[in-house]
Amino acid sequence: MGRMRIPPRIAAFGGATAVAATLLAGPVAHAAPASVTSTASAAVKALGSVCYSALPSQAHDTLTLIDRGGPFPYPQDGVVFQNRERLLPAHTTGYYHEYTVITPGSPTRGARRIITGQAAHEDYYTADHYASFRRVVFGC
Repeated sequence: MGRMRIPPRIAAFGGATAVAATLLAGPVAHAAPASVTSTASAAVKALGSVCYSALPSQAHDTLTLIDRGGPFPYPQDGVVFQNRERLLPAHTTGYYHEYTVITPGSPTRGARRIITGQAAHEDYYTADHYASFRRVVFGC
């Protein structure tokens, strides 16, 4: 296991406090964001979306680890995602971070990832190593 990185959405809420609250409360109950700007909404429609319940169980595991602040299975988990493909909405470097979604039977990290943005519940899933993304919708 590599060095643990604190996801930006946990750090923004006071890292230790958020992690402690998560550990005491148990698994996080995800809720859809209250509002989304029209620009962000248009970008998400272009990307597509996927219901949390439709994700593979390993993606659920990854999202739980992110919410808890780790520990993560690979040293690359938590690194800044550069958005070189420019498929996600444009933001400054450091806005996005990537995490491995374990692929059973794969001898490598595989192609599946969760990319997190700094906004609450701004999570994207890719099953094809950044060729496409779908925004995770937690309310369905």
